[in-house]
Amino acid sequence: MSEPFTLRVFIPSGDPEGTRIIDRMNWTGRAYYVPREDWPNVRKRAELGAPGVYILLGREEDELGNEYPVVYIGQAEDIRNRLDQHDAQKEFWERAMFFLSANHGLNRAHILWLEWSLMKQAKEADRSKLENGLTHTEPMLSESEKADTRAFLNEILRLMPVMGVHIFEMGKTMVPSHNEIIEKVEVAPTIPDVIVVPAKPEGFQSAFISSNAWWAIRIAAKHLPNLKWIAAYQVSPVAAVTHIAEIERFEPYGDEGKYKVVFKGPAKKLDNPIPFANAVSGAMQGPRYCTKGNFDAAETVADLVK
Repeated sequence: MSEPFTLRVFIPSGDPEGTRIIDRMNWTGRAYYVPREDWPNVRKRAELGAPGVYILLGREEDELGNEYPVVYIGQAEDIRNRLDQHDAQKEFWERAMFFLSANHGLNRAHILWLEWSLMKQAKEADRSKLENGLTHTEPMLSESEKADTRAFLNEILRLMPVMGVHIFEMGKTMVPSHNEIIEKVEVAPTIPDVIVVPAKPEGFQSAFISSNAWWAIRIAAKHLPNLKWIAAYQVSPVAAVTHIAEIERFEPYGDEGKYKVVFKGPAKKLDNPIPFANAVSGAMQGPRYCTKGNFDAAETVADLVK
């Protein structure tokens, strides 16, 4: 069970969207969350000439046009100098987080181990694109040093979600209720068990058809446990729901509460596509939910979005 904790957040500029410096009682570390545009001012702080680990955060579009986190994890014996290099040479990053010891307790061996551990955790969580791959083995530390450094790491990981960074968290894969061994109760006929998603031509072909999956979509929490089917509405010029697939599982996608929907098998083409017809303009700009009974009986998209 998680224990409650208190953080102290100092905002040197007075702008709550700007740089934040975070510490807490009984922790020897100090965390910095710095938007890139603040770096020219933040770099002047005297304490940044110390050893530490850092994380550069940015975003890029995946093949479906969805934004996905891009991350670079590193260590340096002088954080200021290393961030200056990255500011001059790396384009992708928008924010940086770095972690120092307030009592100068981190040495080269410690920061190498912290870098390795953060890279390993990010790779295992698989919620971001890691710009620098995990290529080296675990650095050597004595048993006592590893225990102390692991405690420092745990505090780093505890702070991340508070700053809105979730790339190190192991996402929980969810399985629809009809696949679970324990739960045998059928979804009530009035509870939506179909999600209908809008799909552009390139994404429809590469993901829905070729990959037997669809991403990255927000799914209302109240619907998530009951969904069994996902259907694709192909935008204009097709302007119709043309395919449906049975859902195998939901996987977290990225760090913003979105999901990847994995199918049990290839999507099936509908014998009678469901045209947009007289539906209200904008009716299929986002996901829609309906029951399988309503889906099977629908003659137009308007019947799905009542």
